[in-house]
Amino acid sequence: MSNTQAAESRPYHHGDLRRALIDAATRLLETEGPSALSLRAVAREAGVSPAAPYHHFKDKSELLDAVAAEGWTMLDAAIAKARAEAANPAEALDEIGVAYVCFARKNPAIYRVMYDTARDKEAFPVDMEGVEDSAYCKVRDTFIDAGANPEDAQELELATTAAWCSAHGLAEMANFKQFEHLKDALGGEVAFFRAVFKRLGLAASLRED
Repeated sequence: MSNTQAAESRPYHHGDLRRALIDAATRLLETEGPSALSLRAVAREAGVSPAAPYHHFKDKSELLDAVAAEGWTMLDAAIAKARAEAANPAEALDEIGVAYVCFARKNPAIYRVMYDTARDKEAFPVDMEGVEDSAYCKVRDTFIDAGANPEDAQELELATTAAWCSAHGLAEMANFKQFEHLKDALGGEVAFFRAVFKRLGLAASLRED
């Protein structure tokens, strides 16, 4: 019997099916791309019957939302680590940007899904900015640590948006061949990212306004 036939004939008794399906979808996205993703393909990758995914996801869109939520959780952890390990708030802003771009480079398919699933929604995903300790709020709070006025909500939002867009832009352009000479001169890709963020001077420019 083939693996596919075995999976299709196997009754649903998976210990943590939802987790297994998200992990399987992530693997398929990273190895084969979005076009390969379907609930049947994910079930096959997870080793469960074709009907099993419907216990947790009504369609592919719901599964992609779950993958995106996982991505936001991973990014949040990377930002938290960068912030905690930085010597001071200004450095933390740079290191958060580096962590963001490195995450996007390491997980390109998940990163794309995170934004594809958010693009047409009226609000950002709760995993990004909907809770007080979200990735967005960590960036905002780092600006406050660096000297921003916590009472100026609009300025904080603009500064956080500027930092987020800067990181997103570099993530989108990071593999451009035009930057190879800079990466070589600076000692590698991460050093290049760090040099770019240092020259943006987001914390310094905020204090000057």
